[in-house]
Amino acid sequence: MIHSLLDASAVLAFLNDEPGADEVEAALIAGAACSAVNYSEVAQKIRHADVDWVPVAGLLSSFTLEVVPMTQEDAVAAADLWSPGTPLSLADRVCLATADRLGVPVLTADMAWGDADGIRQIR
Repeated sequence: MIHSLLDASAVLAFLNDEPGADEVEAALIAGAACSAVNYSEVAQKIRHADVDWVPVAGLLSSFTLEVVPMTQEDAVAAADLWSPGTPLSLADRVCLATADRLGVPVLTADMAWGDADGIRQIR
């Protein structure tokens, strides 16, 4: 059962042992998921840092991190979250839409998201 959805910033905070990593680890143990879009963002950032993705993917899999596919409904909901000047990227909006669909909170380290219902800042 999925208890929370992790934004890429939260996964990266965990992988880099940054502030909030303990909260993300607890969420991983409890049954966290990550949208496929955010998972791709994590993989891109890890590879861009010249780190081998295979062991990182293995570590995340060891926590049974579920990678949730993006649905057509998520795509439309993410588009609805866009407005001119929004600080939220497409991946951010997909994460929020997916969390809403799943009915779970999102863990993020991105302060631009604020602290609205369903958003848990890890720092």
